[in-house]
Amino acid sequence: MSPSNENKSGENLKVVFLGGLGEIGRNCAALELDGEILIIDCGLMFPTLETPGIDLILPDFEYLQENADKVIGVAVTHGHEDHIGALPYLLREMPLKIWGSQLALSLARSRIEEAGLLGRADMVPVQDGDVVQAGGFSVEFIPVTHSVPDAHALAIRTRVGTIVHSGDFKLDLSPVDGRLPDIGRLAQIARTEGIRLLMGDSTNAEEEGHSQSESSVGEVLDQIMPRYRDKRVVVTCFASHIHRIQQIADAAIDSGRMIFPLGRSMGRNIALARNLGLLDIAEHHLADIETVSQYPDGKVCVISTGSQGEPLSALSLMAANENRFLKLSNRDVVIISADIIPGNESAVGKVINGLHRRGAEVIHAGIARVHTSGHAKRDELRLMHSVCQPESFIPVHGEFRHLSSHAALAVEMGMDEDQVIVALDGDVVEIGEGVLAKRGRVSANYLYVDGAVGGISKGVLRDRRTLASEGVVIVVVALEAGSGTVITGPEIITRGWAHHADDEHEMVEELLTELGDAVLHAIGTAVAEGAPDSETVARHIRKTTAKLIEKRTKMRPMVVPVVTEI
Repeated sequence: MSPSNENKSGENLKVVFLGGLGEIGRNCAALELDGEILIIDCGLMFPTLETPGIDLILPDFEYLQENADKVIGVAVTHGHEDHIGALPYLLREMPLKIWGSQLALSLARSRIEEAGLLGRADMVPVQDGDVVQAGGFSVEFIPVTHSVPDAHALAIRTRVGTIVHSGDFKLDLSPVDGRLPDIGRLAQIARTEGIRLLMGDSTNAEEEGHSQSESSVGEVLDQIMPRYRDKRVVVTCFASHIHRIQQIADAAIDSGRMIFPLGRSMGRNIALARNLGLLDIAEHHLADIETVSQYPDGKVCVISTGSQGEPLSALSLMAANENRFLKLSNRDVVIISADIIPGNESAVGKVINGLHRRGAEVIHAGIARVHTSGHAKRDELRLMHSVCQPESFIPVHGEFRHLSSHAALAVEMGMDEDQVIVALDGDVVEIGEGVLAKRGRVSANYLYVDGAVGGISKGVLRDRRTLASEGVVIVVVALEAGSGTVITGPEIITRGWAHHADDEHEMVEELLTELGDAVLHAIGTAVAEGAPDSETVARHIRKTTAKLIEKRTKMRPMVVPVVTEI
């Protein structure tokens, strides 16, 4: 249920959290004031083992759909999928004006174009320091460093004060591209205007110290590449991590290697970043992956997708010996230049095992410093709080433990506990003169995307989990219409529950026979109650069968009655 949206003089600002709080991904929040709504980011979350068959997980758009006439646009902090990936799905619901860096908009554009929705998106590129007027909101884009170029913090000026959203950030003082985080501008805003509310990235709020500079990874790669002069080198990282790709390319070129992009998104993003002047790789250093076999091993550096063990990614196919361009052996070394996103540990472990089976040597962050986080650790968070001196604070972007840790850090930095709120998806926080409080909730359920069209319900997902863990029992029976007399059956078919291995055959047959008798009894009960219709009979069969199976086996497979009336 949506909070009150009455446009009344002196109303408080509402901050509505639609995703990204208590989880990693689905980042999406909305500011509502004076009958206008400004959205901050619109990202997705990738599926885990708990979401079998799901392609993507989106924020819940119900609140935005109910208030579509008030939405004035989306301000994008940076170009990662967990911040822009859900834009095509929101564009299906409403046309949008979208402000963001040229890179962020270009990355979003490719997804939006694939969905055939470019006509519904009015994309407005911004430069560092630009201020745009979005209805009654004034939004300033302040440079910060992250694991994608041109990331921004947002300073949003409203009638009730200035709201700062840190975006995803780290304080990298020696960035690969020389673009420094503009801490001085944040300090100036704090000094001259005051910051009514800070919303801060919490991903690494549990980790003490200061994150390593991205340039430190390049130094390690410079040491590794020459070590394998007679081997092919395959490096995998996020396709959006342009700075990492630059450092991989630099190390490869310095060691006399050609660069072979592998994976659709990797090739597309390298081309895009080169066109935008964000990636400096000369054309003569790039080669088509189809020609890789024509080069000596020591002259090859493949930059590949698949760092998270995605099933059909280039690296996963290599690990399974199914990649049509590369067949790995002891001639190869694979560098995994990425952290594992929580939930992907099993998939990445499976890929690493497969790479070893192919004979390749594998180097990852547990062995060498071939990755550094793009998120601030506690020392950087302390500096951000010290610079901003916010009146109030809400931690964002992280699991609940990250949010709690960041909230404790804010209190440690001298903030009053009643000015620090740990919110979760769906919470509505009101901010006004002397007011900072949770005021109700909106719908913030997971929207599951399965295939090319639409989403699925929690019930479908629950059924999939049951099928995966317990199996299915199908009971087929034909009845005479009207009387409920059994004509054929019952036939009991099982998948993933009982099998006919030699040592269990007799036991299974006995159980299936008992189930058949129980089904006939259930049908008789339905007929005796004067309800021989197929729907009622199916309900009796499902209840009786499930109860008997659980009693005999302690398992709960899905029971599917198929009742035909003849």
